[in-house]
Parts: sequence; structure tokens; C-alpha cells
Amino acid sequence: MSVRVAVIACGALALDVRALARARGWAVDLYPVPALLHNRPAQIPDAVQAELTRLEGEYDRVLIAYGDCGTYGALDQLLAGHDGVERLQGESCYDVLAREEVRAALADQPGTYLLTDFLARTFEHTVVRELGLDSHPELLGDYFGNYTRVLWLAQRPTAANRAAAERAAARIGLPLEVLVVGNAGLERALAAWIVAEERELA
Repeated sequence: MSVRVAVIACGALALDVRALARARGWAVDLYPVPALLHNRPAQIPDAVQAELTRLEGEYDRVLIAYGDCGTYGALDQLLAGHDGVERLQGESCYDVLAREEVRAALADQPGTYLLTDFLARTFEHTVVRELGLDSHPELLGDYFGNYTRVLWLAQRPTAANRAAAERAAARIGLPLEVLVVGNAGLERALAAWIVAEERELA
């Protein structure tokens, strides 16, 4: 029996989800939700609901590739009303990528600002412009004054990504530390769900 599986993914994870699906040969269709909603987490449940409504009846199972991401349980409350829909476990996208490493880093130094590859590459747009720091640099201290370091969760520690992370850290005047995490955490989370669903529905 052909199994139809969809993944509604945070835009910050979508490229990685697509790459992993191709590498593993998973037959899933990917539907990204704009990454900028991380700056407006109250809008995430409505955006996910819109995708669920659009895809209704088209798939056997739907995975939501999001952490809670600041919705304070609203995303899970929404999903509780949908059969065959589950969410990746974690409080944030950082949790999804490297749960234990992130918790250890925050316990060691609570004033840690976390970067993913996506956030490093898009920092000027997703953070600086979105927060208005390009036109109001005097707000930098208001947003980042309590942070003590930037920790880049390096999925692909290429020279280009490292340069982007260094620029982001310099932009907010904090030292950069690097923790290479790869995509193993995300891959395990996806595999546990997708493989289980394929077996159940086969």
C-alpha cells in the first residue's frame, strides 16, 4: 500500500529536512512555513493550521517539524484536535537539533545566544532588520545586553557558515563559540517517526 506522508516544517529546518529525506530515500512531501514566524510565535499555530486545512484528506500522516518555539503549548493544543498529526519533540528548534547539548550549554552559561546555520546565514535579515537594529542601533543593548556569548550549533561547519556565524556574533558584540552538532539529532527524530509510520501503514 502506498503511504502518503507530509512534513509541515519550520522554514529554519526545511532545507535540512529535505536534504535528510533525499539522503534516506524517505517518501515525504515537504511544506515549509515561513521562518520569520519565529519572531511572532503567536502566529505559528494559525500558520500550521492553514497548512493542515489545505492538506486535509491528502495524506495518511502529517509530521510537524517544529519545537514548541514560543507558542507556550498553543501548537500542541491545536494538534490535539487532529488525528494522524504529530510534532517533533522539543521546546525549540535548538532542542530538535541538539537537545542535550543545548541544555548543558544553557546550564553552564545561561546568557547564551544560540545560532543555527540558518540563523547565522540570515542574521542580518531575520534578526537585525526584523528587530529594527539597522535603523535603531541604540536598541542593541536592550535586546542583547543580558547575553554573554554566542554559541553556534554548527550543522555544516563550512568556511562560509563559520564566516556568517562570526559576522553575527560581531554584529552584537559577543564572543563566538562553536559546537559541531551536525544533523544527527534531527535525523534521529525524523527517522523515529517516519520509519515507524511507514511500518504501521505498510
